[in-house]
Amino acid sequence: MDYKELLARTEKLEEENPLLSFGYLGTSLLGRGIPMLTLGRGRLEVLYVGTHHALEWLTSDLLLRFLEEAKDPGTRRVSGVSIAELFECVKFYVVPMLNPDGVEYVFHGISDDNPIKERVLAMNGGSKTFSSWQANGRGVDLNHNYNDCFSEYQAASGIQSGAPTRFAGEEPESEPEVAYLCGFLRHHPKIRGVLSFHTQGEVIYYQSRGVMLPSSLRIAKRMEAVSGYRLERAEGLSSYGGLTDWCLRTMKIPAFTIECGRGENPLPKSELKKIYSDLRTLLYLFPTWL
Repeated sequence: MDYKELLARTEKLEEENPLLSFGYLGTSLLGRGIPMLTLGRGRLEVLYVGTHHALEWLTSDLLLRFLEEAKDPGTRRVSGVSIAELFECVKFYVVPMLNPDGVEYVFHGISDDNPIKERVLAMNGGSKTFSSWQANGRGVDLNHNYNDCFSEYQAASGIQSGAPTRFAGEEPESEPEVAYLCGFLRHHPKIRGVLSFHTQGEVIYYQSRGVMLPSSLRIAKRMEAVSGYRLERAEGLSSYGGLTDWCLRTMKIPAFTIECGRGENPLPKSELKKIYSDLRTLLYLFPTWL
């Protein structure tokens, strides 16, 4: 799903669901609005974030599918829980596509009016094909731009300038996409849990280099049971500077990274049906486990 389709679907959702509102978290590096949808009206608040990495755009489709199904809860239940009652108790903040600029590169390449076109092409080895691009509009990997052992990650990665992946930026929260999300979390202290969706591997990361909250393992085991995904520890460079790491170590919020599906990134849209089936119960019931 590219950015244009995302906007069309989110605007339609707001028209169809009185429990849902559509706004923007902020704007991306290249000036695109970062959609945020709020579902429900309860006091217990959670945050779901998709597409930190551009080629993992399927996570945006996953979150939109969840929101689209939620538009008419009726008398439906998930594992015995009334969906209608859930939306009265819980407020879901959903950022389906944190990295719209990178997604546009993946789907449409780089436009001639991009002010840093030549720099970005050089980062991409001169290629105009961006199917493997993970970073944002200027070559920063958003999921290493959080303020969690930032200098240690820079030293370990050895990457000192913009690249399709792994470059953390010059300093934490240097990228507007990450800065807006961190600011939102800082100003919403009622948020009790965070899910960050990536692809692929069918695994759930629930700690950061051995650090987890007292509830983390209990919640992770619930997630494992309903999804069939296995629990793992992030290793190496993947264990630094991500949203889950920052939430656990700095904000003290239960946070989890979910690697959706199996295969080689970017996963095809044909995988969405199975991924959603595996994660549907988790998406609905995560707030009830906090």
